[in-house]
Amino acid sequence: MSRTLDPTVVAWRKSSYSEGGDGNCVEVAEGLPGVVPVRDSKTPHGPVLRFPATAWTAFLNGFRSSDAA
Repeated sequence: MSRTLDPTVVAWRKSSYSEGGDGNCVEVAEGLPGVVPVRDSKTPHGPVLRFPATAWTAFLNGFRSSDAA
């Protein structure tokens, strides 16, 4: 896989927890095998963090567990 990611060729979506208030939103791109790109919506042409899909799933599961508590 390439070390660079062209943010214009993937479909980004904002976090469901983003309420649009102060612009602090996280966007993720899906559909890339084995990797989940994450970026700051305020800087769409800025850096993109790429997480292994398994790590992203573990993060979300942990977040959901703490959210339910």
